[in-house]
Amino acid sequence: MILRYLANNEQLIQRLADSYPLRRAAQMVLSAYYRSRSIAEQQKLIGMSPERLQQVIRNFKTNVQKEIENAKNDLSKKK
Repeated sequence: MILRYLANNEQLIQRLADSYPLRRAAQMVLSAYYRSRSIAEQQKLIGMSPERLQQVIRNFKTNVQKEIENAKNDLSKKK
């Protein structure tokens, strides 16, 4: 009931929308979106078939897991 009141309070919503933290958060979200879109275009991921995109994601995941394992092994060797 309280959340419904707060969500329907137009003045509160306007004050929150004008606040610096929410505006900054929105800017950061848009910045991340446009950066990821730009990277996807550079890597030619846009327009790629879903199967190929899944393969790229699987390869990325596998490479990250390998790097994590290598880092663990390096840390254990140093001890």
